[in-house]
Amino acid sequence: MFARRLAATSLAFAVGLASTASAQTPPRLSDMVGARAGQAEGELQRRGYQATDRSEVIGDGRMTYWRRGDECVSIMTRDGRYDSINQAGRSECGGGSNSSSDGAAAAVAGVALIGLVAALASHNRRHGETDRDHDREYERGYQAALYGADYDDRHETPGYHDGYLAGEAEASNRRHSNSRWVRGAPDAAQEACSRRADEFQNRPYGSSVPISVRDAGGGEFELTMATGTYRSICRVTVSGNVRAMDPYY
Repeated sequence: MFARRLAATSLAFAVGLASTASAQTPPRLSDMVGARAGQAEGELQRRGYQATDRSEVIGDGRMTYWRRGDECVSIMTRDGRYDSINQAGRSECGGGSNSSSDGAAAAVAGVALIGLVAALASHNRRHGETDRDHDREYERGYQAALYGADYDDRHETPGYHDGYLAGEAEASNRRHSNSRWVRGAPDAAQEACSRRADEFQNRPYGSSVPISVRDAGGGEFELTMATGTYRSICRVTVSGNVRAMDPYY
């Protein structure tokens, strides 16, 4: 149900988007176009950007807005990757305030669409949940944990609790994935194993990230892949030829 709601397109927003079609990619972010969304969010934060609470489904992608002081950028994500990054007007990010309330809002916003949809779909299949209120609470908890907000025990619900746990797992995955050691693995190997792990776990493209790497010698690497709370082991060559994909025991 939640995934179907995400598929609805905002016509009014799409019309507004057309007026910014000629916007340019900020030079400091040009290297991030094409990056995997799950890993790139950590890099955006390291570069001083914060997610706002504005995001919309546009056709087959999702547009999110990120703020850095008075600067605002719009990021279109398709198929788990940043398809475009454009300069946007300050008002698109709700102004340039750096107040603590804005920071708290940013901490629970800008949800990682692919990871959230996959986590919620998996949870609902296991528990038979189909209630819309549960989905909203799951999303609230997931975003809070993913972006480091404290657990809201005053407004705790079963959906919020489950979502918070899933968000914590995803946040941990990203921390490991963005470590210097893991990012040092060959790009082709990371890309190939991420795709194969998505297929192996039957998740949408962009759901899986490497969280550990071992040089197996002979031009091969062994990557531990995280797909939410699931783990798998990918044996791959430097050029991205996957030799084996197995469950993690």
